[in-house]
Amino acid sequence: MIGLLVNGSEQMELEYLLKREMDELLYDFNYHDLDENVQEAIKERYTLLFNIYKRFATQKECLKYVPHKNLFDVK
Repeated sequence: MIGLLVNGSEQMELEYLLKREMDELLYDFNYHDLDENVQEAIKERYTLLFNIYKRFATQKECLKYVPHKNLFDVK
């Protein structure tokens, strides 16, 4: 395990970057011509980023980005 110390402004920047990347992944995932391997990679990356985001954000903020069960079942 690796520890990370950040100040308030760095935390805000990390939250912003994580939210922006997760939003872009969701946008890309909704593009229907993606290969199944690419879709799987997007799912894995989104899950990883969300797990990092949970460490910074409040529970209320996390609810906006929770990967819903059916979210990635869109074909």
